[in-house]
Amino acid sequence: MYNTDMPTRAELPTTPQLLRSTLIALVTAAVLLVTVVLPAEYAVDPTGVGKMLGLTQMGEIKQQLASEAEAEVGTAAPPTMVASSAEPDIAPAASPQEPAPEAWRDVVTLTLAPDEAAEIKLTMKKGEVAPYEWTASPGHVNSDLHADGAGGLFTSYRKGRAETRDAGELTADFDGAHGWYWRNRSGVSVEVTLRTNGTYSELKRVL
Repeated sequence: MYNTDMPTRAELPTTPQLLRSTLIALVTAAVLLVTVVLPAEYAVDPTGVGKMLGLTQMGEIKQQLASEAEAEVGTAAPPTMVASSAEPDIAPAASPQEPAPEAWRDVVTLTLAPDEAAEIKLTMKKGEVAPYEWTASPGHVNSDLHADGAGGLFTSYRKGRAETRDAGELTADFDGAHGWYWRNRSGVSVEVTLRTNGTYSELKRVL
């Protein structure tokens, strides 16, 4: 049995080398925090890089949904008692037009703990169409169907609060990533199942 030789003192990194590596790691982490984490999570974009990458818009959506959830808690109205007239900015859930089960191209199931969020995007070209349906149980979620593309392109197709399902057809307004953001505002874990079909090149979870 052969054991690897221990490195000699000359082969070990020097103190200046260790300090330089540590400094590089700290600088890299700071750059990622300012250019990626802050725009994507809090819509704070001091450098403008987040807007170019479409991350600032993502952060704005998350902050808006968080504000709506806080307002919902403040009013203390149960989801089943909320009248549609109290939420004029929230589009009602479309009547599901569900294809036959064998027609679905992708089926994805996510489990969200209370206050946890998730985001799934389809890579689509302008004019492509993707029928979809998603359900949430046993609780409910806030949702945002939106898209972002090159050059800071961004649009929000619909928003919903305290929803358990939605279905319809997603038609891409431009080339880019089009999809759903959910946040679990229930007091229990929620299972979200998304079913999609149509003309998209890729489905991926981005959050």
